[in-house]
Amino acid sequence: MKTLNNHLILFDAECPMCSLYTKAFVSAGLIESAGRAAYQQLNQSACPMVDRQRAVNEIALVNQTTGEVTYGINSLFKIFATAMPALKPLFAFTPFVWIMSKLYAFISYNRRVIIPAPINTHTFEFKPTFKLHYRLFYLAFTWIITAYILTAYVHLMKGLLPQGYAFREYLVCAGQIFFQGAVMYHIAKDKLWDYLGNLMTISFAGALLLTIGLLAAHWFALPVIVYVGYFMLVVGCMFLEHIRRSKLLGLGWTLTISWALYRALILLLIFIAN
Repeated sequence: MKTLNNHLILFDAECPMCSLYTKAFVSAGLIESAGRAAYQQLNQSACPMVDRQRAVNEIALVNQTTGEVTYGINSLFKIFATAMPALKPLFAFTPFVWIMSKLYAFISYNRRVIIPAPINTHTFEFKPTFKLHYRLFYLAFTWIITAYILTAYVHLMKGLLPQGYAFREYLVCAGQIFFQGAVMYHIAKDKLWDYLGNLMTISFAGALLLTIGLLAAHWFALPVIVYVGYFMLVVGCMFLEHIRRSKLLGLGWTLTISWALYRALILLLIFIAN
């Protein structure tokens, strides 16, 4: 693969995801070792053609010879097209570019709730722009996938947990968003959407862990108690992650207590109803 030389990619040092994949570009030889830099560390006089706020939202790639700057998915296309020239026609295909640009924006505008920044960051003057429609779409996406996986996993606990109706888990997951959102609204309204994004990332991650149990069920005939035990282990991990992310957001214990209370209340109602 050919390396893209004389270019500088500007990544978000407060975003673990951004740091990781730009390091991977260097390790894979897609860009040269000196071809990445955090925009937080960029001198004001350096790269004057860079739109700083746009670079925070969409990763910027600077041609150090001409000064030309590309942003977002076009930056990534340029790197991959240099490494794999056969893909250039695909990167010029308008429908594909449109789809990938929307996918890129979906991830980029939610990146700090997917993988939150460390607690000692947030010192740079420019911050990622908040776009409500991308956050709402993220909440809807994680809600649907999480509820779908939970619906399938509940069948593995048959006999110990009432099965209920087909859309029960969808209502439970949606109820969690509204319940925690109401609590958050009264505690720290300014952090509402950041919290809900983190909340659903935790739920989504927990659901993905449950797919291990679903895959195991296809290969092994395990006792129901094993699936229940694994489910409780995943819930425990989610509880710890909720505590960690609440700390990163500067929140107290109220949200974690209400999170656990909601789940306990729902479980009680499920048993009462059956």
